[in-house]
Amino acid sequence: MYRLVCPCLFGLEKTLSFEIKRAGGENIKVTDGRAFFDGDERVIAKMNITSSVAERVQIVLGEFRAAAFDDIFEAVKKVPIEEFAGKDDAFPVAKGHSVGSRITSIPAVQRTVKKALVLRMSQKYRTDSLPEKGQVFPVHFLLQKDIMLLTLDATGASLHKRGYRALSGEAPIRETLAAGIADIAHLRSTDTVCDPFCGSGTILIEAAMKMLNIAPGLNRSFISSEWHCFHREIWQEEITAARERIKKEEILLYGYDNDPSIIRLAEENARKAGVDKYIRLEARDIKDFGYPKEPCKIITNPPYSQRMMTEEQVSEIYRTMGKRLLPLNENSLYVITSREDFGELFGKKADKDRKLYNGMLKCRLYSYR
Repeated sequence: MYRLVCPCLFGLEKTLSFEIKRAGGENIKVTDGRAFFDGDERVIAKMNITSSVAERVQIVLGEFRAAAFDDIFEAVKKVPIEEFAGKDDAFPVAKGHSVGSRITSIPAVQRTVKKALVLRMSQKYRTDSLPEKGQVFPVHFLLQKDIMLLTLDATGASLHKRGYRALSGEAPIRETLAAGIADIAHLRSTDTVCDPFCGSGTILIEAAMKMLNIAPGLNRSFISSEWHCFHREIWQEEITAARERIKKEEILLYGYDNDPSIIRLAEENARKAGVDKYIRLEARDIKDFGYPKEPCKIITNPPYSQRMMTEEQVSEIYRTMGKRLLPLNENSLYVITSREDFGELFGKKADKDRKLYNGMLKCRLYSYR
């Protein structure tokens, strides 16, 4: 059993905790933007393959006070990195962050951690030669209020990189955030989904995968699946099990965008994700929006003013949304935006709103049910 941690976007901790339980994780402790839990190699494999909102899966190597560089060096010397990496393997100190700590220089911390790990490996393998040409075991750290969390990355490229979105529009929503919103909307395979600002199709693709129980990690690789200290057959068993859980049902999703070139991009992304036959895409402006015949759940990420348009242009879009979408009748609506005056511009106060983050941008998800 390992102590594990999965970071996630702020606001998606509840969904992450549920996914950990479903994967067999135990002793779960949720904090802002991450969840700690216990699990074996099979749990590591399951979380990498099936989690829709985790950003990565990490093995906790140690957690200790780090108010000075000597604190870091002495603590890291005791970390059993040799339980994973062999004497020929690489153990780069790949990523690090410092938040509210006295030590702020990331490169200096990286050098200190690396120096301590090299000393530990040299002593354990009784060698002065560490070629680091074998398998890769990336070490990450987080310094927060003078406490260091040292982890081993068991994922590789971040889990939001599903493999289907080689290209995207001007302001794409992160895949893990789109999946989290789909979870909040309680999507079922019997629902009809519509996105009137679909862009490169991320929300629709993540919604379709959620509705059909398609594991997000089925079409990509993970760094720890090749580690000599793990068992490749466990990963293959979990991939096979995930494929067997895919639902064989017909679902229906609609997506619109006013840019035909973006619609073509969404079509290509949906094809790569294997859900293109379920998604009907069309170049259509919001002023021409019309509801499908079936009651539907509208899930959308309309433009914000930060990167794409002026505030007044965005305001006009939100007013047009109100004209075209209200009254909702039997339909429901989920809108994510950084604009806190959305309800006023839309013409109806949300039944519920919750704080979410699109990258580092604070947003709100406005729910109308």
